[in-house]
Amino acid sequence: MFLHLTAAANAPRIRRSGIRAGDHGPGGERGVYCFPVLRSYTLTHQWLRELARFGGRGRLVAVHVRLDDDEHVLVGRYADRTRSTVPTAEAVRRIAALDDPRGWEVFVPRAVRPREVHRIRAAPQVVGWRYKPDAHGVRPCTCFGCRVRGEYGARRLRERSPHPQDGPPPPARGLLADVAAAGDPGDPAVLREALHWFGIRRRGPLPQLTHLAAHPHPG
Repeated sequence: MFLHLTAAANAPRIRRSGIRAGDHGPGGERGVYCFPVLRSYTLTHQWLRELARFGGRGRLVAVHVRLDDDEHVLVGRYADRTRSTVPTAEAVRRIAALDDPRGWEVFVPRAVRPREVHRIRAAPQVVGWRYKPDAHGVRPCTCFGCRVRGEYGARRLRERSPHPQDGPPPPARGLLADVAAAGDPGDPAVLREALHWFGIRRRGPLPQLTHLAAHPHPG
């Protein structure tokens, strides 16, 4: 048995037609992420608080899914680039045998059929970790690459702990002057620096930057 967490608004559709393949796997394939139902209630629902950060559609519900033991799925830790392709029974055995299965996940590379949905129930909204396992008590990174724009409390966090590399962006006029001074096709290091600051701004002079899409340097 596996557990899939989703917005409560999706429950009626899942009862009718199953879980659509709306997730992207490590190789870009479409499918469904889930986690084995373990003896530990907390570990089984460990992904709830992290997924709730990005849900945006209210409370989450737990969807119990029953898959054939010999069906092949991808299993691994969320930060690993490579995943192992194993039967579902082996995926459950492998995760259950871990001393610390936090952060592990199973990816089903297809949609889940309605007959495979065992039940849908309410889920606790305060179980699990956020950001990453063992992140509690660790000051979160507030750099532009890590922070989530519009997340609850994000502005207060940035004001309390500003990142030294993400200060107020330079004026757009000065950045455009740097782009022009970089030459043709342009010094990649200078262009990357200017585009970094433009990326922080909510709006930018897009017409003056579109020509950079044809730059020969891939970075």
